[in-house]
Order: sequence, then C-alpha cells, then structure tokens
Amino acid sequence: MDPSILDLIRRGVAEDMPNGDITSEALFTDQRSTAVFYAKEAGVLAGIEVAKSVFSVIDDSVLFTAFVQDGETLKKGTKIASVSGLTKSILKGERLALNFMQRMSGIATLTRRFVDAVEGTGTKILDTRKTTPTLRRLEKMAVKAGGGANHRMSLSDMAMIKDNHIQAAGSIRQAVETVKRKLPFGILIEVEVETLDQYKEALQTPADVIMLDNMSLELMAACVKIPHPGKKLEASGNMTLERVPSVARTGVDYISVGALTHSFSSLDISLKF
Repeated sequence: MDPSILDLIRRGVAEDMPNGDITSEALFTDQRSTAVFYAKEAGVLAGIEVAKSVFSVIDDSVLFTAFVQDGETLKKGTKIASVSGLTKSILKGERLALNFMQRMSGIATLTRRFVDAVEGTGTKILDTRKTTPTLRRLEKMAVKAGGGANHRMSLSDMAMIKDNHIQAAGSIRQAVETVKRKLPFGILIEVEVETLDQYKEALQTPADVIMLDNMSLELMAACVKIPHPGKKLEASGNMTLERVPSVARTGVDYISVGALTHSFSSLDISLKF
C-alpha cells in the first residue's frame, strides 16, 4: 500500500479512537469473531485494499479475505470480504473501513455510469481536481476502478492555463508560449477556450490539449471539424449523464466531469457478524 495512504489510514484511526475504543475494550478481551462485508445495493466496488489496510494498521493479526476486487460489479447482497480475528479489533476497524469503501465505491459506481454512457465513441471520461482535500489519491483511485481516467493529480503535474491565467497574461498565445519556455521538456500544456476565435488562437500555440469549456454542442462540433494535428480536445462544463453521449459524438477525445468526485452518493455497504 502507498505510504501516503497508510498515513491517511493512521490519521483516520487516531481521529476515530484517540484513547482507544472504550466500548469494545470494556466488553471484550480475547474473544474472536468473523464478520462479513456485503453490498446492500448494486454498484461498482472500490477501496477493498484500503479496507484491508485499515485492519492491518489496527491489528495485523486480523485475517481479511476479499471475495471481490476493485472494479467488479456488485449486486445487492454480494459478499465483498470477510474479517476474522479479535472481536474488539474488528469493531475498531469497522466504521473506518466502511467509510473508505462506501465513498470510493460510490465514486466508482457513478464513474461507471458515465463511462457506459459514452461507450463506443472512443471518448474517455476524466476526473478533475474537485476532490475532498487530502483524499484526492483515494478518490482518483476510485475513478479508475469505475473505468474512468485520471486528469492531473495536482497543480505540479501539468500546466493548465485557464481563463484567469489568460486574462492576467494578456492573451492565449502569450500565456502558452511563456509557460512553454519555462517548463521542463515533456510537461504537457493544456489551455482553456470558450469561443471559436479563442480555439483558433490556441491551435497556433504549442499547447498539447485544448479544453472546450462550457461550449454548446454545435460549437464543440465546429471546433472538432477544424484540423488540430497533434492536439487533443477535452470538453468540460455542465457534463451530466444525459448530456455526455451527445458531447462524445462531437468527436472530442476527453470529457472531464467534476461530479465524479463531488456529487456522488456513497454505496450502501454493511458489516455483519
């Protein structure tokens, strides 16, 4: 497991029981139990290894057996995993493991719906940086489990020149060329455009990706029809499940969807002894 995720789990444990689990520790000493995680609704699983790591951090003698892996489809009633060990250790990890797995599975489930909506078009569904602070890595893992692709992980990964950058820099060309001069070789540059004129200007720059932001279907289609060799096109803004099939049919390479990580519903998962 990634050290940063293990650190996140340790902080979650410290938050949940700064002075231990006073209920479980008062009730149980060396009693042992087995419990099963199961889905209470249909969806896509994500976070199984994170849940396993929760128990290993709390008590590495707990045996965690996964029956389903990330990215697999769950039906209502599907047994996801079992945990066996000290009763108090299982109870200590129950809520934290569920919190991670329910939220990640909710993201994976919503992502799969978007991916299915554009199936056959060749367009990829991307996530954004609209994530829960400090939980981005987990949420982007969940997007991948749902069949989506990750956009940049942070501001340090690639250059994305947006409207405020352009306004401050003076023009699209000025912004892109300045960034290009100052970045190390190999770092991708993306620039946001909102009009056909801006798009045509961006085509004359060394940008690798052009984001078509909040455009109508007609305007996106017009942009796609203009030759853009060596450049990928990303559609963004107001991307709903109902709209993305039409957007994908315009021929864009990517559709970025902030809703994947800010408007999901946690999947209902339970743990029963």
